[in-house]
Amino acid sequence: MAKQVLETIRRPRTDGQAVWGPLNGLTGYMALPIAHRRGLFQLLEGKRLSAAEIGDALALQPRSVGALLSALTSLGLLELVDERYGLTVEAEEYLLESSPVYLGPIIDLEVAGGMYSFATLDNAVSTGSPQLPSADFATFEEQVERARAFTRAMHGISVAPALFWPELVDLAGDLVLLDVAGGSGAHSIGACLRWPQLRAVVLDLPPVCDVADEFVAAQGLGERITTHRADMWDDPFPQADVHFYSNILHDWPPEKGRFLVEKSFAALGSGGRILLHEALFDDDKTGPFPIAGFNMVILAATEGQQYSGRELTEMLIGGGFADVRITPAFQKYSVIEARRP
Repeated sequence: MAKQVLETIRRPRTDGQAVWGPLNGLTGYMALPIAHRRGLFQLLEGKRLSAAEIGDALALQPRSVGALLSALTSLGLLELVDERYGLTVEAEEYLLESSPVYLGPIIDLEVAGGMYSFATLDNAVSTGSPQLPSADFATFEEQVERARAFTRAMHGISVAPALFWPELVDLAGDLVLLDVAGGSGAHSIGACLRWPQLRAVVLDLPPVCDVADEFVAAQGLGERITTHRADMWDDPFPQADVHFYSNILHDWPPEKGRFLVEKSFAALGSGGRILLHEALFDDDKTGPFPIAGFNMVILAATEGQQYSGRELTEMLIGGGFADVRITPAFQKYSVIEARRP
């Protein structure tokens, strides 16, 4: 009998890491927002501390400190030297409030909105509908404080990519860039810092433009970057040589994306260009995993989806544009460029 039982148990063909990895990752990656909310990264700014000193400062038990520090070190956010923990360059760049590319506000926003909740994502999968209040872009004009908080959070996400993509696109012959739904103006700032002849117009809702004005003024670019308070769906676009959309089309289903592309085509003159700054799926949408993971965020937060380069190329050509070119940019982003014949 024992021999018969053994013969019916088949050895697994793989080690199961494609399953165990995500299961353990669900909790392991949570160490980042937990440490952020408890002030660990600010605590370690400019110094190294032992596990005991960290536990005392954060009022945590040794067992909790050990688990948290092991997770953060394995993620590459902390380093251990002579039994003292310090920040890695990655953590200094993105997790300290003193950094211009600080991501704390977006972490806070996503924690408050339940982005890291299984229930939130499960409901998004079940309903196919946005689950987070911050995704309700249409009501931002009435919810002024929410709009401003969201805009400041998105600024931290935008600054680093905004300092890289303008190096990859030739704007030397352009005078005016229209930053459609441009939020904090980070991308207009990056473009104007790179191209001294360029002026930019940030088009967005009034409370968002209020925040953009603050960031523009802080960079001393008020004479070259202006804000235009308008609704991109209903109001006409002001004159420009280039229309720029960063992380906009992915907020909306394809039919709304096509509407914006066609609206830009109608507003641009011959030779005018459209630039899409998006994180792209592979053409068959089987990866890469960071984009697929980001797509789960989009599922819970907006009406949209992450697109592939092929999908956006087809959208642009269908809207009348030509000479589509895709250029990989900073982090997970690419710039999709097309010209109005």
